[in-house]
Amino acid sequence: MKKSSKPVERRIDVQLVVSYACSLPLCVRLRYEPTDPYVVRAVFFADGDEPVEWVLGRDLLTDGLEGSAGYADVRIWSATGRGDQSIHIALGSCAGTALLEVPVQDITCFLQDTEALVPRGTESGHIDWDAELAHLLPQG
Repeated sequence: MKKSSKPVERRIDVQLVVSYACSLPLCVRLRYEPTDPYVVRAVFFADGDEPVEWVLGRDLLTDGLEGSAGYADVRIWSATGRGDQSIHIALGSCAGTALLEVPVQDITCFLQDTEALVPRGTESGHIDWDAELAHLLPQG
């Protein structure tokens, strides 16, 4: 296992799309931990509400910048009429669906920082497999 480095964090201002004509500003904190190299944690902050965390695949975000990606609970595609400036991220759960409009530049910069830390394809070398196995195997 490679020695872990400092996590990558970035705050992004996004729009929660309510309707075709209405959206609300929302702050999202993206966090990438080299010790959990396949995922990005996105924490959403809304006025007066408790923060909500979603775990997203780093590859899913990368693929979503290049075209439509994902299915079911998380889907990403280009924001129509915005050129290459924004993407849509749809998050769904039993409680409902949220549609976010996210600046491409912010996601691109964040992903570049994560790949400088852990290049794509090298993720498994950053996992502490002994610790992971210890969680799975009974103690005794």
